[in-house]
Amino acid sequence: MSETPFGRVLTAMVTPMTPDGAIDRDGVASLVEHLLTTGHDGIVVNGTTGESATLTSDESIDMVALVAKQTSGRAKVVAGVGSNNTAHSVEMATRAREAGADGLLLVSPYYNKPTQPGLIAHCRAVADTTDLPVLLYDIPGRTGIPFATQTLIELAAHPNIVAVKDAKGDLWAASEVMAATDLLWYSGADEVNLAHLAQGAVGIVSVVGHVAGNRYRSMLDAVDAGDLQAAREVHTRLIPAVNAIMTTSQGAIMAKAALTRLGIIEHATVRLPLVEGPPEHLEVLEAGLTQAGLL
Repeated sequence: MSETPFGRVLTAMVTPMTPDGAIDRDGVASLVEHLLTTGHDGIVVNGTTGESATLTSDESIDMVALVAKQTSGRAKVVAGVGSNNTAHSVEMATRAREAGADGLLLVSPYYNKPTQPGLIAHCRAVADTTDLPVLLYDIPGRTGIPFATQTLIELAAHPNIVAVKDAKGDLWAASEVMAATDLLWYSGADEVNLAHLAQGAVGIVSVVGHVAGNRYRSMLDAVDAGDLQAAREVHTRLIPAVNAIMTTSQGAIMAKAALTRLGIIEHATVRLPLVEGPPEHLEVLEAGLTQAGLL
């Protein structure tokens, strides 16, 4: 498990923005350096937390290029290319590779609610167009459509589909797929990072990792070493931070607020329909980060 195509401790990186809503290129550089020095060996660009839904295609590719240049081979760069339009995802997969991505994150098509055969055809169409490894992203709470267990087993036969980011929360289904395939498993929800790692996940794709990357690296190392007590201690200590960032309002909003509080990026700007957190949410964040020992 020491080597994977995507790394093992990844954060779904926010997209730093200036007060007028433009991409903050200096903020991107600062944030990437912060992630690289806090236990990360992979960075996801243009995921949900990166506000991919409100980035233009050109902005998304620009973000991939910026992060790839800044990492300069020090971490894997995984580019979100998901869309509810298969042709657009195919195009973005090609462009992301040209911009320097090491892998692709492919979410199930949202809003359309395809059948499982449609979902399989969508993923195969994207995977057929690239030689990059593909990380499937299962998050039915946002997309409205889950990857069924049998669907994942069928998709595992494709040589470029090699992993799953699981934000579905069905630990038993995860166990079934891991037992039936060689798919690499990543926890996609910080609340269940420890549970997924304990049952065989190779890594995490985090939001709280923006401010707790070293903690999650130590959790993963502890699980690798068979020291579940140490892993539980990390998990327990981070509960206030996870609650503050993931349940107060919305992950991108609170992650940006946390990063500005720590001085890593200058602005907490988000794009509509997201709005910045009100003072009462920032108070919850302050308390959560403090209780977790992150301030």
